[in-house]
Amino acid sequence: MKTARPATAIEQRIGYTFADPELLETALTHRSFANEQRGRAVEDSERLEFLGDAVLDFYVSEQLVRRLPDWSEGDLSQGRAALVNEGALASLARTLQLGDQLRLGRGEARSGGRDKDSLLCDALEALVGGILLDGGIDACQQALERLLGDRIRALRQRVRVATDPKTALQEWLAAAGGTPPRYQVLAEVGPPHARTFTVGVTIAGQVAAVGSGPSKKVAERRAAQAAHIAGLRSEALR
Repeated sequence: MKTARPATAIEQRIGYTFADPELLETALTHRSFANEQRGRAVEDSERLEFLGDAVLDFYVSEQLVRRLPDWSEGDLSQGRAALVNEGALASLARTLQLGDQLRLGRGEARSGGRDKDSLLCDALEALVGGILLDGGIDACQQALERLLGDRIRALRQRVRVATDPKTALQEWLAAAGGTPPRYQVLAEVGPPHARTFTVGVTIAGQVAAVGSGPSKKVAERRAAQAAHIAGLRSEALR
């Protein structure tokens, strides 16, 4: 009976162990490394990058369509671009410490290739392509949920904050075990036909944020949005 090999550091971070470790090696091989291997054929990652790029586009597109039924085609395109652009994928690759695992040619390594957005993005795409070939679509989708699920949920949350900030704030506080927010008009200025309202939103007895607008409703929405965004930023810094 064949004994399962221990997962490598990168496999532990992505939560997937390759049945064929050569696919993982290929995914991490830049063409600069392959070109330096005189006398032996070494496959680089470009074919896997091609596949992984398509898989990422498909997976993110499907998730956004499922999770954001009110979005237009244009909104969906912008959302997908925010998640799978070069900078976003490079950032994800850095969290996985993917640069440390890349097989680079000597010149590429000396020029800082391990931290280049373009190389990190390509490597992540190749890794996804490798997972698909190695484990099939179900295993690939599970891996992508681990890699991108939080980012997709965060995108959805940002949309909710923008479109329905009062409900989003109340649900967020409820999920955290907090008390419902309270709104209070702090100021009302201007002539009757052009008044400006300033509203404060109080959370746990303290004014968390203030919003202004031409009506109480608009001011409340802006205060809720400001409080929620501030709360999300605070969470991110913990």
